[in-house]
Parts: sequence; C-alpha cells; structure tokens
Amino acid sequence: MIRLATNTLVLVLTALAWSAPPQAQCWFVNITGRTGYGGQEADVQAVKYDASHVYVQCSSVPSYPIGPWPGNPGSPTDGNWSFRITRQPQPKTGTRTATGLGQIGVWTNGVCIFNASDARSYNNRNVWHQNAIVVEGPGFDSCGGHPAMTQYHNHQNAACMYDLTPAEHSPIVGFGFDGFPVYGPFGHANIDGTGGIRRIKSSYRLRSITQRTMLPNGTVLTSANYGPAVSATYPLGYYIEDYEYVAGLGDLNDSNARFCVTPEFPEGTWAYFVTTDDSGSPAYPYLLGPTYMGTLDTANTGPGGGRVTVPTAAVAFDPVDLDESGVVDAGDIGGLLILFGSRGPLGDLDGSGSVDAGDIGTMLLHF
Repeated sequence: MIRLATNTLVLVLTALAWSAPPQAQCWFVNITGRTGYGGQEADVQAVKYDASHVYVQCSSVPSYPIGPWPGNPGSPTDGNWSFRITRQPQPKTGTRTATGLGQIGVWTNGVCIFNASDARSYNNRNVWHQNAIVVEGPGFDSCGGHPAMTQYHNHQNAACMYDLTPAEHSPIVGFGFDGFPVYGPFGHANIDGTGGIRRIKSSYRLRSITQRTMLPNGTVLTSANYGPAVSATYPLGYYIEDYEYVAGLGDLNDSNARFCVTPEFPEGTWAYFVTTDDSGSPAYPYLLGPTYMGTLDTANTGPGGGRVTVPTAAVAFDPVDLDESGVVDAGDIGGLLILFGSRGPLGDLDGSGSVDAGDIGTMLLHF
C-alpha cells in the first residue's frame, strides 16, 4: 500500500509538469459562476493556448468586493476583453517602448493593469505628468483600484487579489503585454535563485528638488514648461518626473524588471515585480516601469485593443483536468491533494484564495 501510494504520488507529480505552458497555468479561471461588482461575471472566463500565444478572455471585474470610489462617477462593467500573451517574449533592442495610457498588462484574475500616470499633466503641457497613486489615490478602493469610466483597473498592487507572504517567492500575479510575467513583491535575493527570499526593490527614488525646472534626464526646461514649485499642494511625488532612476539603487532596472530564476522559469526570465517600500506601501513605479522591457504586442493596447480573435485551433486550458488526461478522474483528485493548502491559482477552483476542501467539492461536481 505504501509503495502504491508513493508510485501514485510520483505519477501525479510528473503529470503536474503540464504540457500547458506556465503562461496558461496561472489564471483564476471562473468555473463556478463567480460574480463581482453589480452581479457581473467575474475573473477569467477562458484560457486557450497554441504554440505561439496564450489567449485570455476576461471581464476586468474581480470576484472580490470593490468600491466605493469617492468622487469618481465611473462604474465597472464587463469589458469582454480578449488578450494574447506571447509564449516567447523577447527583450526590446534599442529604445524601449513607453507604457502608454490604458491597459498595459493584465492581472491573473483578468483585471487590467495601468501605468503610474493618470493621463493629466501640468497646464496640459505634456511635460509634468500626474502620478495617479498620489493624485487619484484618495479615490481608490481598499483593493487599490478604480474605474476609468467603465474599465476597472489598478495602477498599483492589486491588494485584494493575493496574500503577501514574505517567506515565499511571490506568485505570478500578471503579465505585461510584452509577454513578461509580473510577480508580487518577494523573490530570490540573487538572480540565480539563491540567497533566500526577500523584498525586491525599485531602483527609483524621489529627486532632491524644490523647483521643477529640469527633467530627471538633465533636460533644462524653458520657463513655459516649468512645473509648479514643490509645496503642500504639489508635494514631491505628485508628478512622475519627480522620480529619478539610479542604476544599482535597488534590484530592478528602469523598466522595473530583472532577468532572474523564478519557480515557473527555472532557466530564468525577464520579470517585473510589484514594488513596495519597507512598510508594504506601493513604491514607484509600482508595477511595470515607464517602458516595457520587451517587445509590445499592440493588439492588446490602445483604442480598439484587447479584442484579439482566438484561433480555432487553440487548445482550451481546463483547470479541473489537472493531469491533462482529457477527463476529470481520480488522478485529478490526487493532484489536488498534492496542491492542498497552497495559495493557487493552480487548484483553487472555487476562487477562495487557497486550495482547500471547497475545491475538492468543486472538482467532484465535474466528475
């Protein structure tokens, strides 16, 4: 009996090394009819993949409670988004692409990621760009999000989506639209996967300025493009240009990324990290930096973006069929038991935040 159990365990562990790529395994796929704000369909509705891409269909409405948003008349609605994530992301050569307005990535629960800007600048001169976390932050909900008209999104850590566990490497919590993963705040101390786990630090800091007459790159501005003097009304951090990048100050480059070993990519990958300070508060640039590390897939961004047609030959990812046998059976129960107590999303079928008895019940309904 012991030998049988051990062999079964080995078989299940082997089966859990899925043929599905890691870009397909990390999503909170809604198989239980979870609803979110206003009773709308929540999280990710479907994940499919082929040799080149993973395709994610989602609502940008999370299943956890959101709101209110003081002073914001917007109201989240199901965006019927369809994004694609390349399976072979490549770092951008030459000048990197700026992370523009609107969605620049997507969380693993299907909510859109925005950059640090709120789309406004001082005197509309497009020089000193307002920091959404500072300027719009009082209107964020407790999950760090708010709607732009009908599109719910985060400019900073999605605080209600996952637990911060400093002793463990953070999970993949999203993807930039260049295809590189976004991890939570904690990773290996060393890029080769050694040195224990610690908070991964931004390499940006507030500039030591009292007047806004020069940009971080040293460009001296004409008086027409000066920003307001630093004051209680316009404190340091009010504008994106109040920050400067200092190579080596932290762990990440100016795109808020580094090449490193992670649990999902043991050979290494470029990866973004959610950046926080010592107290756990968001630290600029918060998620992705001012530029993408990799080559942007423009099908996901801008007006009309996020409406990707999924190829008919793409394979559906089934989060219940853990051993990919094509049928939900005892092998999948075994896989779920191995995952029992973990934080998901792999195996977290009911979206509770961890793999527990409720997930076994959900799986049994699919037998």
